[in-house]
Order: sequence, then structure tokens, then C-alpha cells
Amino acid sequence: MLVPPPERVAVLGLGLIGGSLLRRLADLEIPATGYDADPATRAAAGAAGSVAEAIDGADLVVLAVALPAAGGVLDELRAAGYTGLLTDVTSVKTAPLRLVAERCPGARWVGGHPMAGREQSGFAASDPALFDGCAWVLGLEDSTALEDWLRLAALVTGIGARAVPATAADHDTAVARISHAPHVLAAALAAGAARGEAGSLALALGAGSFRDGTRVAATRPALTAAMCGGNAAAVRAELDELIGRLVEARKLLHESDPVAALTPWLEPGHAVRSSWPAEPGVPEQRPATREVLLALGRAGGWVTEVGADGETVTAVLPSD
Repeated sequence: MLVPPPERVAVLGLGLIGGSLLRRLADLEIPATGYDADPATRAAAGAAGSVAEAIDGADLVVLAVALPAAGGVLDELRAAGYTGLLTDVTSVKTAPLRLVAERCPGARWVGGHPMAGREQSGFAASDPALFDGCAWVLGLEDSTALEDWLRLAALVTGIGARAVPATAADHDTAVARISHAPHVLAAALAAGAARGEAGSLALALGAGSFRDGTRVAATRPALTAAMCGGNAAAVRAELDELIGRLVEARKLLHESDPVAALTPWLEPGHAVRSSWPAEPGVPEQRPATREVLLALGRAGGWVTEVGADGETVTAVLPSD
């Protein structure tokens, strides 16, 4: 099974992620066309004037719009008769999986999520080096054609990212923990710091802890709301867990010796953060099968290269 690269890519939506991808493809001289609903963005990016124009001749379309706008773009793709390979860059995967099945069932869908966001947004913030070394989740469902997954993995690794195989359900549970709930927590911390008469002094004293703990609160609220709202069930579950841990810490601060009481509560988090990110292990060749790929992703591993014959991948697991 040979894995031919896409001959022409269309990127629909030219914000931070879509714009960075379009610029990276241009740097690598991979034929690509962009489109954005905003005329000023189209002008800045030299993009096509319509969705239909952008996808003309494309064998891969990248849906790089926020989830609330995805349905309308999918309707345009369906109206244009697009039946090629389709992926996205949204931070949730279960909702787009359902949406594509409903609105553009003729396309061959492989969900995607590059873990490369910033608090800035828009084409002006785009950077062709944004994806260097980042984890790029590629959805692998029972309905996903393995050849399509490998084609996307070859493209993703070719632009410098690490392809991480995962089901939509596994992805959404994981990102609720490491992205979506932290966004909510950062917003709560930032808003809380400014409250009451002590707010001005607190903000004046803000330093590393406040900066690092609230960085993503600078993300546009509409983007965070779309991200968390699109993964509401998983985010609710994670916030419940988080609230439970915070309530436990609060109780420990009522102990007669709060320092001694709180220290063991802090130790698991210290251990996790001190060992993250894990050092990569030794690359090894593995069969390019659905079972092997999903096991790799669930173990925290990733793909760095797809064999030209499509039979093997170069896989890396975190070192012990």
C-alpha cells in the first residue's frame, strides 16, 4: 500500500492554526490554497475568493475554522461535491466526527488537532514554525481508512510535527484534562485576582505564578467557550474532579498543622510536573496497523515517519 502525498491542499480558515499551516506548506513548496471569510485576511494571505475556488483541484481539505462555523463550511463542501480527504484542526473530535457524517458524508474524514495553540489569534499571529515538534492528534476510528490516516500522518510529520493516533473519545477525555479545564481554571484565577479592594495590589504583585497559571486566560473568550462548550461532558467531568481536589486542599488548611497536612497532598502533582515532558525513547519500526497505532497513542507514543510503502511507521514511546 503506497502512501502518495497530497497533490494540492486547501486550507479553509486562516487564523493562527490555518494561517500557520498555509505558510508552512508554502515554505515546503507543497501546492496549497487558502480561504477565509474575512476579506482583510484573504487579502493579507493572498487567498482564494471563495470556498469553491479554494478547493478546486484539492485532494486534501483542512477545515481550520472554529467548531460553531464548521457546519456552514461543510455545507459548502457538500454543495461543491467534494469527496476527497478531509481533516480539521479543532480542539475537540467527537463533535466534528458527528458533524461531518451529517453535513458532508461523501468526504473521507480523518479528524486532526495540532497541540500548538497560543493566546494570540488571527492570521497576523501565524507562524510557519508553529508546528515544529508539536503533537498532532489524528483520529483513528473503526470507520477511518488506514491509507487516509497514513497519508495525513506523512504530511503532518513532513511539516515537523509528531502524529499521535487516537480515537475521538480518547482525545476528548485527554484534552479536557490538559487543555480545556486548565483554560477554565486560568480564567477563574485571573478574574479572582482582581476582585475587591485588594485587587489592584494583587495584580501589581503578580509574578511568575500568576503569569504561568493564567497565561491562557488571555485567549479570546469566544474561542475558549467554543472549545470547552464543544467538549462539555468531558470538561464537566474534569472540573468535578478538580473541584474535589481543591475542596480536599481547603480542608487540609484547617488542620492544626496545615503545612504538614498539605505537603503530601502536593507531592503527586509535583512528581507529575517534575517529570513532564518525558524524554523520548529510541525510535523503532512498527507495523502500520490500526491496533498497533491505537496502542501506541494510548501509551503516550507518536509517529515520526511513515514508511513509503505504507506498511510500517517509525514510532517513539516516552522513555521510562
